[in-house]
Amino acid sequence: MKKNMGNTDRIVRVLIAAVIAVLYFAKVIPGTLGLILLVLAGIFVATSLVSFCPLYAPFGISTCKKQQK
Repeated sequence: MKKNMGNTDRIVRVLIAAVIAVLYFAKVIPGTLGLILLVLAGIFVATSLVSFCPLYAPFGISTCKKQQK
């Protein structure tokens, strides 16, 4: 897997996941919606850790900085 996520993208995803987790555990977003968002938050964290987003690949999207030759 070639990395296709830059640092800013990774940080934003982790922050969004943290907000979702806090809202879920504070019972602001309960029930099925809360669980779905919690799973989405887990996916955000996982993709941030490996620096690869499978949804970016088919579209050729990359938020990594271009490497200088």
